[in-house]
Amino acid sequence: MSEIKLDYAIPEADLSDYITLFYLFEADTPVFEDTERADHAQIRFRLNNRSAEYRFPDGSVQQAMGVHIVGPTTGAVKVRAEGPVRLFGAGITPCGWLALVGAEASTMINRVFDAAELFGDALAGVVERLAAVSDVAEMARIATPLISALVSRHDGDAHGFVHAVDAWLADSTSPDLDALTEATGLSRRQVERKCNALYGAPPKLLARKYRALRAAVALASGRVSLDEVIDRGFYDQSHLIREIKQFTGLTPRQIAADPPLLARLTIAQRHALGGQVGPLISDT
Repeated sequence: MSEIKLDYAIPEADLSDYITLFYLFEADTPVFEDTERADHAQIRFRLNNRSAEYRFPDGSVQQAMGVHIVGPTTGAVKVRAEGPVRLFGAGITPCGWLALVGAEASTMINRVFDAAELFGDALAGVVERLAAVSDVAEMARIATPLISALVSRHDGDAHGFVHAVDAWLADSTSPDLDALTEATGLSRRQVERKCNALYGAPPKLLARKYRALRAAVALASGRVSLDEVIDRGFYDQSHLIREIKQFTGLTPRQIAADPPLLARLTIAQRHALGGQVGPLISDT
């Protein structure tokens, strides 16, 4: 456990619509290999000059640049990096995606691309400043003015819609699409189009993703049985296994009995944040 560390910092209130969490990941190993669950988009700063790559759900293997953005992911992602690894990053909310990237999110799912192409000189010296400190909270203080400046240039009018979708996803294990259209006042087609643009996926896929992630966290807690988790919106055990495997890369039994270290750290650290962050972060 001492060789691999993951620490989180909660963004300031004025960034909470754009950033889920800041984090510092360190792995003092010759090579780090593990699986990340499906997640929001990410912006990541590699703080040492080591090769790194992602293997996405479609099978493509893509190299990670020094500062890079990972688009929203629709399944488990295998990561491999030469060690020692030192990485600072931040989860990007759908509002943050619109403000920072602006492109249709569905065209950039399961992709990694160079953040320098988007932000240019705004990134000058940031990696060096981040690398010079060791505390995630201090790194967050360095990154906050950068993120604030970048989002203020392109802040779109998506907050109301994103809040409605997030509440819809958090409200039920099997949310009804009609409830979302009613909450937003939009047609099904309009809701699907906006979800694709901001989240990278239609609402039904988002509901499946967060149902599976919540189920994985419940199993990892050890406080619920497999049968109890099946009752949370799954048809049967086979359905539960397929869904959790797609979105986490692990089987329910692996998660309950002996999850890999990255999964353990992610679940434990995010769950410990409790009421300090929204349920789509702490419960997934």
